[in-house]
Amino acid sequence: MDWDKLRIFHAVADAGSLTHAGESLHLSQSAVSRQIRALEESLNTTLFRRHARGLILTEQGELLFEATRTMTKRLDATAARIRDSEDEVFGELRVTTTLGFGTLWLLPRLPRLFALYPNLKIDLMLEEKLLDLPMREADVAIRMKEPSQAELIRRRLMDVRICFYANADYVARNGLPETAEALADHRLITQSPSSPQVRAGLEFSQPFVAAATRSAMTVNTYFGILQGVIHGIGIGSLPDYVTADFPDLVRVLPDVQSATIPVYLAYVEELRHSKRVCAFRDFVLEEIQSFRRRALQEAPETGHAMTP
Repeated sequence: MDWDKLRIFHAVADAGSLTHAGESLHLSQSAVSRQIRALEESLNTTLFRRHARGLILTEQGELLFEATRTMTKRLDATAARIRDSEDEVFGELRVTTTLGFGTLWLLPRLPRLFALYPNLKIDLMLEEKLLDLPMREADVAIRMKEPSQAELIRRRLMDVRICFYANADYVARNGLPETAEALADHRLITQSPSSPQVRAGLEFSQPFVAAATRSAMTVNTYFGILQGVIHGIGIGSLPDYVTADFPDLVRVLPDVQSATIPVYLAYVEELRHSKRVCAFRDFVLEEIQSFRRRALQEAPETGHAMTP
């Protein structure tokens, strides 16, 4: 198949319109239409159906669009690698991680990354779904478990545990439970059992929720739980890394915590020498070391749950 025709097909499928595709390709609508018609004739199939809202892909069109999407991602990644400067970090880096880690830990630190590399572009994808790195759905992933794909370079960043926290005003009004049984008399804020989460977090909170005698609240994100805790709604189950940026949180039942949740950074072998990937990896490692040093200084007698 002619790559030029495939390139035009991809633009039309992505835009859903001959006119919009032509604008992005700097071609007339008639030229785009001729190329699509020629591609359909060469494949002896129909790739689009006309609809009131624009062009709709047929089943065969969907198959071809998936192929051109993969090809485009690989070409973009290759072009980015070629553009990598020996002395400068620039270009786009696609990073994926969970909603909780991304909003509560990574995003607050990104201003320092951009201060170091002002020409870097970050496409941050926050979702629980594990994107396929070998298929180039993202360049770098920070995941709450070790990646299973053998072709990935991975680095264990730290261990996280889910613990109970309250804010100082809540504790002043309601007191601090000293036993697990006493915790049942407080309103608990936990992640919704139906929302995507690591198993350790769910297994940790559910026995306490089942034993609660007061009203309870569930939220589908850790960011939402944190907001509930900050505003004094109750005692929330949160990952221990939130203490880095919210020092007013009070740890409830210090001896009670979830099983260890390992956090890994991963990327494909072909990006081993990418300046952008190396800069991001080193930045994250430095931020983790900085947090650990600060946590140990603030609580030298107990240390902190996060470990390398």
